[in-house]
Amino acid sequence: MAHGTRTLVVMRHAKAEQAGPTDVERALAERGHRDAAALGAWLGAWLRDAGIAPDKALVSAARRTAETWEHVCRGAGWDLAPELDRGLYAADVDTALDLVRLLDDDLRTVVVVGHNPTMASLAHSLDDGEGDVGATNAMAADTFPTSATAVLAVPGSWADLGPGTASLLAYHVGRA
Repeated sequence: MAHGTRTLVVMRHAKAEQAGPTDVERALAERGHRDAAALGAWLGAWLRDAGIAPDKALVSAARRTAETWEHVCRGAGWDLAPELDRGLYAADVDTALDLVRLLDDDLRTVVVVGHNPTMASLAHSLDDGEGDVGATNAMAADTFPTSATAVLAVPGSWADLGPGTASLLAYHVGRA
């Protein structure tokens, strides 16, 4: 990747139980545990092959997103504590984008784990259409299901990130 380019990974949580004491407390379903670990194995290998590793994980404070991150880390072989963000739980696209824009430019690779429709809208809105054609086509043809992940190249500062300013490098849906 070009000097100055950052990497943003936009991830939807893995499959969750249909019910919980409250929505924020819904746990991952058995399939979700397996899918998140499979996603971690793919993402860890993809980032290693690209010569990069995550510096920060910005994760919704919901139980299912925190559990997704735990399993992704296990699958990828990472030991990166998440920053659990209550605002990301109910964030719309603009709020999620604002959270990313506030990141320190010393951070080169950031993973954001959240919920739909926000994560799908964020990934689609950031994509400039100039990235990997196969990934763009796959993401466009999909509904950004649970365990969906978009890897985007962000030129310049996090503060300058906006609609159509990042290139989609990869798109994958974790399935065990």
